[in-house]
Amino acid sequence: MALNGNYIFEELGEVKCSIIEKNCSAERVAFLKKLLEFNGFTVVVVNSPPPKVAAKPAAAATDAPADPAPTPPETFTVGVTDLTFNPVNGVYNRQLKTPDGKYVTVKYWKQQETESHDDVWYWKR
Repeated sequence: MALNGNYIFEELGEVKCSIIEKNCSAERVAFLKKLLEFNGFTVVVVNSPPPKVAAKPAAAATDAPADPAPTPPETFTVGVTDLTFNPVNGVYNRQLKTPDGKYVTVKYWKQQETESHDDVWYWKR
């Protein structure tokens, strides 16, 4: 859920996209997709590759079975087809609006608040 200041581009499903966020949960994807589509963006979502796991050292000479590696949670990468869009600029320059007509704030973007309080600028809080 971090905001990144760099423009990051990748091909998601054979479509060149501006990356919004990587390794998102399904709930986070639903939030971002609803918000970005409301603001007129075409959203592309693909499964993120599973994280690389370091090999465990060989067990001592015991006949105990090795512990199976836990399966990582399913994560997704979210992008938009508008290559000029950057989520940092979108939030801090007040380019995004919520469905109820308010500007998206940092806390709303990070899902720390369920309602955007855009009446106070972020540097005055």
